[in-house]
Amino acid sequence: MITALARPLAAFLVSLCIAQSTAAAGLAVLPPRVQQVLAAEGIPANKVSIIVRDPHSGDSVLELNPTIPRSPASTLKVLTTWSALESLGPNHRWHTRAYATGPITNGRLAGDLVIVGGGDPGLTAEHWWRFVRQIRATGLQHIEGDIVIDRSLYKAQSEDPDEFDGKGYRTYNVLPDALLVNLQSAEFHVHAQNGESLVWIDPTPANLHVDNRVKSLSHECPEGGHWVRFTTVDADPLHIAIDGTIGPTCPAYAQRSIMTAPDYAFGTFTTFWRSLGGKFDGSLRLATRPEKATLLTSLESDSLAEVIYNTNKWSSNAMARMLLLSMAADQSSEPVGASDGEQALQQFLSRRGLHFPELVVDNGSGLSRLARLSAESMSAVLSSAYQGRYFPEFVSSLPIGGQDGTLRKRFVDLAPEARIRMKTGHLAGVAAISGYVTTRSGRTLSVVVMVNAPGAEAGRGDAIIDTVVRWALDRS
Repeated sequence: MITALARPLAAFLVSLCIAQSTAAAGLAVLPPRVQQVLAAEGIPANKVSIIVRDPHSGDSVLELNPTIPRSPASTLKVLTTWSALESLGPNHRWHTRAYATGPITNGRLAGDLVIVGGGDPGLTAEHWWRFVRQIRATGLQHIEGDIVIDRSLYKAQSEDPDEFDGKGYRTYNVLPDALLVNLQSAEFHVHAQNGESLVWIDPTPANLHVDNRVKSLSHECPEGGHWVRFTTVDADPLHIAIDGTIGPTCPAYAQRSIMTAPDYAFGTFTTFWRSLGGKFDGSLRLATRPEKATLLTSLESDSLAEVIYNTNKWSSNAMARMLLLSMAADQSSEPVGASDGEQALQQFLSRRGLHFPELVVDNGSGLSRLARLSAESMSAVLSSAYQGRYFPEFVSSLPIGGQDGTLRKRFVDLAPEARIRMKTGHLAGVAAISGYVTTRSGRTLSVVVMVNAPGAEAGRGDAIIDTVVRWALDRS
């Protein structure tokens, strides 16, 4: 009985402390339901920043710790994608080009085929296939020399994909590259059939070696499911082993990044080229395009508006990083790196009269332990975007609550109303959201919530965020 009485008393005392601390800081007292969720999750108010604002008038509806620099996690993509959209325009496109270094006679190239990466963030396997078809359509059938990849648009990468969290095989850790095909990833489908395990890889790079060591079970899936593990053999990125067990009714599926960007581009190009009847005698070589090489064909990318749609809906780190690099490349004829991208973004903000002294962009994706931004600055971005010429393109890139992207499983009860368009963000100790809600009275409000506290990424932060968003929806 004492314990039962102590719990509500403790929650009341924590709520009282939260109210007192926010009032002492000269801030508006938080709504009761927000105070209650902070108390329930055990997160102090000084670990949270909140701004609910009218993006047209600039009037604030609710503020808490608006100027404290915090880790924004993937909500930083809001800044990156909006800046790229405004700087480059929604119809900006990238070009991947193929050149011949020698004469083509009767379909035979007496020289190398040079592929120059243009930094296309959305160069999917389907687009890459189309590029190969375009080359075949020129009449070229037999490449006697090498396939040369020119990735000189970007500075050489010193970063390791394992650097962030030791999981370099995860697609969120893929690094930008001037020729990044299909986000350097493949789908691995493992099935048990007639007592054997079968592996199908889509797409399949011609230079990838796979050791299938998976054991097929004759009975149904074991309790707890199946286990399939991937390892690199002898530190060779072109050699992968798959181990584990699988039953006949439990197919395994995994999507992972593989190889290096040039090896992946070369391997998938070779597979597609040969499937179209093309022949090739040489090997892969990395070099810059010779000046006298002859242009064969150019593949035009999707528009930037389409690219930011995929970047924000599915929170693609590599695509966001390449957008930042594209801003720098648009201003320079020299190879560019992340620092050049950050400088280009800062210059863009300055031209717009936006000054965020606390801003640390780092790589522009939010997958960073260095990136910092205040809720006030993020709110200013949302207001500028709302009043900008490309707002329709920008807002359509944000996930819709309960319907798609990273919000497809949140606010499901509100999905039919389609009142929530927001970008999410999670890192260890971080949960954040940034975007717009349409209140039930029809008013548009921008909402920014950043929670930087231990365990925030494991649901505690989302509980606070969801409460603030739902509270905002009820404003008149």
